[in-house]
Order: sequence, then C-alpha cells, then structure tokens
Amino acid sequence: MWSLIGPNRILSLLPGHEPVSQNQLLKYEPTISQELNSYGLKSYTPLLLAIMLQESKGEGSDPMQASESAGLKRNQIKNPETSIKQGVYHFSEMYKFGKQKHVDLDTIIQSYNMGPGYISYVAERGQEHKETLAKSYSKMKVEKSPNTYTCGIRDTFREPYCYGDFTYAEKVNKQLALVQTILKDKDSTKNDSKAKTSFVSK
Repeated sequence: MWSLIGPNRILSLLPGHEPVSQNQLLKYEPTISQELNSYGLKSYTPLLLAIMLQESKGEGSDPMQASESAGLKRNQIKNPETSIKQGVYHFSEMYKFGKQKHVDLDTIIQSYNMGPGYISYVAERGQEHKETLAKSYSKMKVEKSPNTYTCGIRDTFREPYCYGDFTYAEKVNKQLALVQTILKDKDSTKNDSKAKTSFVSK
C-alpha cells in the first residue's frame, strides 16, 4: 500500500513502514543508472532503486546495505557512492551468475540478500524462485552454522529461517511497482514542464 502526498511526494511504503520522500530516493537515480550502465545493465535502474528502497529507504551512509557483500561487517561502508558502487557490483555478479545458471529474475533478486549459493540451490531445484526454496535454503544455512545465523529476537516471522529474509524478492517486487509509478510520474511532470515552456516560447 502506498500514497503520494504534497510537492515532495511523501511515500507511504508497505504497511508498518515509515514514509520516505520521493526526493530522498530519486537523488541516487543518476548514480545508480551510471553504475549499472558500466555493466550493460542500465535497464535495471528501477529494480536497483527498489532494492535501495527495501534496504534503507535511501537513507544512511550505506543505502544499498552493501557492506557485507564486500566482506565487511554491517554498515561499515560510510559513503553512499561507495555503497552504490558495491551494491551495483554485487547485483551485476548475481545477475551474471544467475544467467549462467538459467534461473529466473526473482532468484537473482533474492540472491542480493542471500548470496550466490541461493542461485546454485535454485538451479538444482527447477530454476525458479519460490518462498519454500528460500526457506529451505535458509534453514540449511542455519543448521550448518547455528551460532552464526540467529534471528536475534525470538518469535519473529523469520524464525527458524534466520539466514537472510525469505520474503526478500516479494518485498522488492512490491517496492518495484512503487518505483515504476514514481518514475512515470516524474517523467510526466518533466514532459508537462517542457510543454509549458514550449507554449510560452511560441
């Protein structure tokens, strides 16, 4: 569920989420687009914005929550541009590996959260992401390293699937629908502005 309010468009995200401004999210669009373009993946700009929206709402020094994919502890990246570079690189690697394994895009999205092992896991089990597969993969990882992967607070929705977020792909896809609406609205506003300028000049 979402809504757009006011000149800066206050976005109400999923139920239970705090709102975030459209400007806060879109200020990183050019950087994300440029980084993706270097990998030939510019068309995935809306998807990476959706991932950022899910990860951090575009806030903080590590808006892509990319520290761990770089082998660092959580939130160790202290610069948004560095975060975007690493986040886009991580996505590009998951995308490339996913294509090699012939898995679907939802598997690649889920692997942004769960890593390349999830791609291999799905590739051997039908090549299509399902929440049941994300759960079984998470449970397998927890059973292998129970002291490493814990849910922290007990009785959360993730228990006992404490490795990653088995609902990640679903959440990102919901955010993607919102991002696509925002981008369409932005383009429409830009075109209206151009039309008005053209009319005045005549």
